[in-house]
Amino acid sequence: MRRALRFIAALLLGVLVLALAFALVQLHRHPPLEPYAGLTLPEAGAAPGAVRVRFGGVATLLFDDGETAWMTDGFFSRPGFWTTLAMPIGPDAARIDDALRRMGVTRLAAVVPVHSHYDHAMDSPVVAKRTGAKLIGSASTLHIGGGLGLSPEQMQEVSPGQTVRLGRFTLRFIAGRHSPTPYSDGHSVENIEADLVPPRRVSAWREGQVWSLHVSHDGGGSWLVQGSAGFVPGALAGLHADTVFLGTGTLGRKDEAYRSAYWKETVQAVGAKQVVPIHWDDFWRPLDEPLLAMPYLFDDFGAAMLDLQARAVASGVRVRMPPLFVPFAPTAPSAP
Repeated sequence: MRRALRFIAALLLGVLVLALAFALVQLHRHPPLEPYAGLTLPEAGAAPGAVRVRFGGVATLLFDDGETAWMTDGFFSRPGFWTTLAMPIGPDAARIDDALRRMGVTRLAAVVPVHSHYDHAMDSPVVAKRTGAKLIGSASTLHIGGGLGLSPEQMQEVSPGQTVRLGRFTLRFIAGRHSPTPYSDGHSVENIEADLVPPRRVSAWREGQVWSLHVSHDGGGSWLVQGSAGFVPGALAGLHADTVFLGTGTLGRKDEAYRSAYWKETVQAVGAKQVVPIHWDDFWRPLDEPLLAMPYLFDDFGAAMLDLQARAVASGVRVRMPPLFVPFAPTAPSAP
């Protein structure tokens, strides 16, 4: 009996060791990005009144028409995986300043987190301070701002369905959902209830309200920023967007039914002719290193791209990749 128990214990230990070894290997393996190099959008020169966008990793996008500039998220600190897992974290001022310099940002009208998890909103108040921007978002987002010393005058709470004007831009805030993950079930909403003063454990940055952000410009053009690969059925009905900045985080681990519904409720719902994937990069790597896709342990960007490209061909939509920090035109030509 004892011999049998020892054998079972040794077997279980072996399985555990193998599982841990597999997880560590997958943590350091990334889907290749080389197959998509030809899809990278070209740099766009400045033109009077024309909107250009810059990608800053994860769901950070800088919109600029030459008169007004504003940004989603502004997440640049990107603490490493083991640091995030084991230690209190907070904004890294040097990394934030370097990223703003590389994006050519000195002044912003607003910083708009698409929800309040740390990989979206942790740095947003610091970016607002650096640029004179207003922090716009949910009550949870404003608690992040309050914890970093923003005054009430520099913050604006919005509610589902509300629109905000920023120069010639109109932003419509639509209640969305987070992608279902072990960290977020995609349905429940956990709010930040008091001002959040970093450094704190990563779990302190609770999700808050998730936004699907519809953007339009008086000079023409409309866009959807879908910062997380979740959706609310029917939420985007009646809206049009030329391009969808489509969050793909964890999409590579979803089944066919989920991917089909996600495409239908985002890209097809707004009649887009172009999809630009966002939130696919490994946000535990600093931005002074080349972008890599999220490790296989957490996602499969290659599987997500194969699925998106197949749906795009069937729908007459083109898929393009955003260059890091380089300005590009956010609207596709008339032909896909």
